[in-house]
Amino acid sequence: MNNPTFKQPSTPNRKVDTVTSTPPIPAVLVLADGRSFHGHSLGAVGSTLGEAVFTTGMTGYQETMTDPSYHRQIVVATAPQIGNTGWNDEDDESRDNGIWVAGLVIRDLSARVSNWRAKRSLDEEMKKQGVVGIRGVDTRTLVRHLRDQGSVAAGIFSGEEAARPVEELVQIVAAQDSMAGADLSAQVSTTEPYVVEPEGEHRYTVVAFDMGIKTNTPRNFAARGVRTVVVPSTSTWADIEQYNPDGVFVSNGPGDPATADDMVAVVREVLGRKIPFFGICFGNQILGRALGMETYKMKFGHRGINVPVLNVTTGKIDITSQNHGFALKGKAGESFDTDFGPAKVTHVCLNDDVVEGVALESGLAYSVQYHPEAAAGPRDANPLFDQFIDLMDAHK
Repeated sequence: MNNPTFKQPSTPNRKVDTVTSTPPIPAVLVLADGRSFHGHSLGAVGSTLGEAVFTTGMTGYQETMTDPSYHRQIVVATAPQIGNTGWNDEDDESRDNGIWVAGLVIRDLSARVSNWRAKRSLDEEMKKQGVVGIRGVDTRTLVRHLRDQGSVAAGIFSGEEAARPVEELVQIVAAQDSMAGADLSAQVSTTEPYVVEPEGEHRYTVVAFDMGIKTNTPRNFAARGVRTVVVPSTSTWADIEQYNPDGVFVSNGPGDPATADDMVAVVREVLGRKIPFFGICFGNQILGRALGMETYKMKFGHRGINVPVLNVTTGKIDITSQNHGFALKGKAGESFDTDFGPAKVTHVCLNDDVVEGVALESGLAYSVQYHPEAAAGPRDANPLFDQFIDLMDAHK
């Protein structure tokens, strides 16, 4: 957490008390719509605010918690038991090993850690990093509520904070800033460029915009002979031109893509110069906006590692890892004109027909809403990295 290149997770709404005791400490999860769920403290004692969202992944809680895309979100786990694999130092998806979730809500905490790589327990790591959570919650009821009502502002309060009147806590929760209109990428991005060198022979140089990049993304590039220059989310075309990139990549990240006008302008510059482009998650929304599409906030979003996506061009279905609360407006297979030639909606979610990918029909630029780098999750979509190599080969 002392790497000067990175900002530590911004937690202006989090208050932490280091007091611990053997008996369970009372805690309460409060939603802005007035619902409350009582349980016991998990991790640090105090309070935290964020948007309550749920993830359907049965595994990978450490990757989820360290994914910068979850910044300012209180994550509810649908899996009934969390913590069985403890916490190890190899699976963090944040380069500075920081936890980015605003809070964690679970039903049962595993009584024993059973992973040979584990260095400590989930509870210990949350205490160490000052992350407030709650256990013992009826997560089935809570997730059904979020599914029906949509993601909602929430807060976790433990210890003395949990003893305050619920009506008072609801007012505190409801007063926090909305995720709609939130510009968060700069809060999670690197502040200085850094380079991840290729494994073996250097084939290409890719500039990757860090909107909240996961460590497994440059690792995938490196395995394919790509030198990745990771740059801050605020970088301009003038900033990256010096690297003479063979390709440009825009990563996943938190916040509302409607606020990312500067990033959209950079991508339009890249497309105008006919440089191969690849984007994932937030990068998909940025490419869509650069091509003239609009974005919107979803009711409760897609978060999990079992989301089916159809490639409408090939008919192939991938089971994917996802984490997004915003999406592009469009329909499966829809073609439309852009300033850079015809484009097409290439992928859709089979659960709800949400747009999951767009591309220029020339093949010069493409993006997907899901995570081909997985971590944690299935590897069905990993060949999308090979597609980027093929694209750079074609424009060598």
